Amino acid sequence: MKHTTNSQSSDLAGLYTLSLRMVIGWTYFSAFWRRLILENKLIPDEKGYIGEKFNHFLPNALGIKPVIEYLVTHPDALQRSMMIFTIIEAIVGLLIILGLFTRLMSIGIFSLALGILLGSGWLGTTCLDEWQIGVLGVAGGFVLFLTGSGPYSLDYYFMKKNKGFTQRKWFQWLGSGNLPVSKPKTLVLAGSLIIFGLTLYTNQYFHGGVWGTLHNKSVKPKLEISNISHNNSDLKFEVYRTEGADVYGSFLIGIQVLDKKGNILKELDQKELSKLSKESIKNHYVTKVKPGKHSLVIPLGAKADVSFSIHDILQKEEIHALKLIDISGIEWAESIR
Repeated sequence: MKHTTNSQSSDLAGLYTLSLRMVIGWTYFSAFWRRLILENKLIPDEKGYIGEKFNHFLPNALGIKPVIEYLVTHPDALQRSMMIFTIIEAIVGLLIILGLFTRLMSIGIFSLALGILLGSGWLGTTCLDEWQIGVLGVAGGFVLFLTGSGPYSLDYYFMKKNKGFTQRKWFQWLGSGNLPVSKPKTLVLAGSLIIFGLTLYTNQYFHGGVWGTLHNKSVKPKLEISNISHNNSDLKFEVYRTEGADVYGSFLIGIQVLDKKGNILKELDQKELSKLSKESIKNHYVTKVKPGKHSLVIPLGAKADVSFSIHDILQKEEIHALKLIDISGIEWAESIR
């Protein structure tokens, strides 16, 4: 009687999470559907390449920045990883929808959501888009692991057919049915508190959402200028876009070389920047700084060494600072040491 009651409770728990299973499953399966069926977004150097989106995560990722930087500096490894990642999303999403090996797939959901959270939890122009997707995915994966699937699932179908593998101990851990833990209340409480702690920590880390001043790094572009050097003919610097909307570039319309008093020794306007040669820009990552129609375009996460001629500055010793001007009016300046 006790076993029957437990089985019925497990079936009901899996039944009640059906809508959650369907929606989370489609969330991940649709990534595959969008990237390969509706369009092919796995081709490098073509518009919409998913590797560039991955590059957007880099500047403010939490904990996994070295992994992202390695991939975006090794294009072949990045493309393979994006293909594998897409296939995993397809398998996990589809099997969650079908309710096959539900607990194993819920671990996949948990892991994929955690990766999204740590990599892109700081993105979102109007609200905390990627952070919300990440934390809800982590919590949803944990819930599906606890409940498994109910009557509308392949796990349930195979259990009712008394298939041999469903009688094995491992199936209870990786499929559905009664979760074989002696203290379920302890597991639920511990897991919930850990996930809630992760939620609060990442909310504060990425957005200041628990205490202090709220901030959103996806609103305005921010450029970092470093490694400025020059000789008698050229000035070279490194520019790195670390903030702003991932779907919109920073449009550089001016570069100024200044003396100590702030006087302009040389200036490149937007027309000149739009005609910079390929030899003048050395990109570090798959997301590229490149000349646009009316400006120099710097996408989120892009880093490049940029050089231009200063042969017309006669007194090179007066060069003191470099200023970059965005089309929005934002300016960034860095002294030349």
